[in-house]
Amino acid sequence: MRLFIRAFFILFFSFSNYAQDVTCKCCDEKHNEFNFWLGRWTVTNTDGKVVGKNVIDKIQDNCILRENWTSAQGTFTGTSNNFYNNVTKQWEQIWIDNQGGSLHLKGHRVANQMILKTDIADNKEGKPFYHRITWTLNDDGSVRQYWETITSNKDISVVFDGLYKKSN
Repeated sequence: MRLFIRAFFILFFSFSNYAQDVTCKCCDEKHNEFNFWLGRWTVTNTDGKVVGKNVIDKIQDNCILRENWTSAQGTFTGTSNNFYNNVTKQWEQIWIDNQGGSLHLKGHRVANQMILKTDIADNKEGKPFYHRITWTLNDDGSVRQYWETITSNKDISVVFDGLYKKSN
């Protein structure tokens, strides 16, 4: 009888723990702030020329927003993992591309924009700089990605200005 009671409690607690683990830990409002970027996109520059394709999906039980970029020529590719960090209470992006480049961005959503930036580092001339990338959800459902490099907190150069439109 004792064996039966022990087995019952072990099974009961195992199933109750399993039931708790099934709930979505990344489905709250904070984890969904960047969902406006989900989808299959054709990306154009400011002249309207197609510069690439991007597929943004959710993986790891909705905890990671994954980006898979391919340039129009197919020679430049990159992947980013975007996630809401519950510890630091901010969004983070880790980007790695096929040219050996990488970025680690952090930030927050403000109104219809996700604004992420790198930590400050020194450039080749020893001046402090950082990258800031802003994704803006437009009224028509398109998304503008605007990437700036800011040096000495005053000199701004645009690295990329692209418009994302949904594709099939």
